[in-house]
Amino acid sequence: MTDIQFNNQLLELTDKLHYYALSLTANSERADDLLQETFLKALTYRDKFAQNTNFKAWIYTIMKNTFINDYRRNVKTKMKLTDSNNDFHLLFSKDKVYPAPDSFFSTKEINKTINELDSDYKVPFNMFLEGYKYKEIAEELELPLGTVKSRIFFTRKKLEKSLHEYSNDFN
Repeated sequence: MTDIQFNNQLLELTDKLHYYALSLTANSERADDLLQETFLKALTYRDKFAQNTNFKAWIYTIMKNTFINDYRRNVKTKMKLTDSNNDFHLLFSKDKVYPAPDSFFSTKEINKTINELDSDYKVPFNMFLEGYKYKEIAEELELPLGTVKSRIFFTRKKLEKSLHEYSNDFN
């Protein structure tokens, strides 16, 4: 496929990709950004497109993966507190209730207890806390879905038992 053919096929999909981006983001501006980023990635990685394969599916996969990666990045960004960010209060919604300052100590204790766990339990639990779904964890760790669910369940129980003084925070 020549560069001109590639560009023409990409431009022919603009409307359909925009509708797909809207269905993913539910926001016109975000959909435009997602569409632009998808085009940029498609053009950047044009050499990765395998001839005689489904071009439309390749572009849609780029858009879907871009959306998922952006979503995960945004979730992680909202969870981070940095000392250098003076506008950190802007990262948080005003309609949420935030923990009291003394609860940061308990968070430290909880993280310490999680890190002391056996890696068979710690890794799936941390992935779950990062926002991965059970199925994604199972695929990533090459474990049966039931095993992942039970390890996360038992990790919660272990944490609740180890951190009995904070058990009111779990309920």
